[in-house]
Amino acid sequence: MVADLALKALIAMAPVLILLLVFDRLDVFNLIPMREITLLTLGGGALALGGLLANGGLMEGFPIGRGNYTRYVSPIVEESLKAAPIVWLFARNRLGYKLEAAIAGFAVGAGFSVTENAWYLFTIAGTNVTDWLVRGFGTAIMHGAATALFAIVSHEMSEKQSETLAAHYRFSPILFLPGLAVAMATHSTFNHFPDQPLVIMALTLLLAPLTLFLTLAKSDRATRQWLAADAAAHRRLLEEIRAGHFTQSEIAGAIRGIGGVNTDEVMAYVELKLELVLRAEELILASHEGADDTAGEAEREKFARLEAAERHLGKTVVAAIGSRLGFTRNDLYELDRLRARLADSNSHAVSS
Repeated sequence: MVADLALKALIAMAPVLILLLVFDRLDVFNLIPMREITLLTLGGGALALGGLLANGGLMEGFPIGRGNYTRYVSPIVEESLKAAPIVWLFARNRLGYKLEAAIAGFAVGAGFSVTENAWYLFTIAGTNVTDWLVRGFGTAIMHGAATALFAIVSHEMSEKQSETLAAHYRFSPILFLPGLAVAMATHSTFNHFPDQPLVIMALTLLLAPLTLFLTLAKSDRATRQWLAADAAAHRRLLEEIRAGHFTQSEIAGAIRGIGGVNTDEVMAYVELKLELVLRAEELILASHEGADDTAGEAEREKFARLEAAERHLGKTVVAAIGSRLGFTRNDLYELDRLRARLADSNSHAVSS
C-alpha cells in the first residue's frame, strides 16, 4: 500500500519538477536564483489550495455540470490565480527578460500542479498508475506550460515599457490580458478531451516543452544581443563622463538645472550609478560566456557609496536626476539583480 502510494506520488509530481530543473539549467545568464524558483514553486502550491477551495464553492453555483465547469470555468479561476504572482513580479520590475519570466511562470505552475496532485492523491480513491501518468506527464506539465506562456506573452506585451525611461513607467493591467487569454485557452483545450487522456497527455508532453524550449532559445539570443548593445552604449557614456565631454550635453545641462544641489556631487552620483549598471550587464554577459562572473567587495563598496549619496541628495533630487538621466526599467532591473547577487553571496559566506 505504501509502495503503491509512493509510486503514484513520484509519477504525479516528479516530471514537472524535473522539467523545471531543466529549464533552470537553460538560464545561462543566471538571472533567477534557485532560492527564488523555490519560493515561486511554494507560492504556486499555496495558490493551488485556494483554487481547490474556490472551485469547490463555485461548482455548486454553476448549473452547467462538472464537465462544462472544468472546460470553461476552472481554467479562468486557476489561471487567474497562477497569474497573480507573475503580475506582481512584473509590477515590481523583478522580471527583466523573457527567459526569466518563462522560468518564473513555469515554477508557479509546477508548484500549483504538485499541490493539486498531492491533494487528489489522498482524496480520490480507486485510481491506478495510468491515471497518475496522465496527471503527472499531462496535467502537471500543462499547468506549468500555461503559466509560462502567460509570462512570455506578458513580457512581450510589456517589453516596450521596460525599454523606455523608468521615470515614465505606468503600470497597465491591460497588458496582461492577452497572456491570460492564452493561458486560459491552453488550459481549456486540455480539459476538452477527458475521454482521450493518453492522447492529450502525449501531445502535452511533446508540444509544451518543445514550445517553451524554442521560445527560450530565441529569447537567449535576443537577450544576449540586447545586453551587448546596452553595455556598449553605457560604456561609451561612461567614457564621455570621465573625459569631461558629458558636461556639455543636453542631459548634463538638464541635471545642472536641478535647483539646490551641488553639481559636482550630482555628476559623481551619476557616474557611480552608471558604473554599477554597466558592471551588472558585464557580469550577466560573463555568466553566459562561462567567464568569471563574481561580484565582491568592490561592488559592495560602490553600492554603499551610491546609497549614501542618495540619502545625502534626498528622494526628490534623486527622482529628478533619474527623470533626466534616462535609465530604463531594464537598467534598474539589472542594478537590482546585482544587488541581490551580492546579498546572496554575502549570506552564503556568513552561513559557511
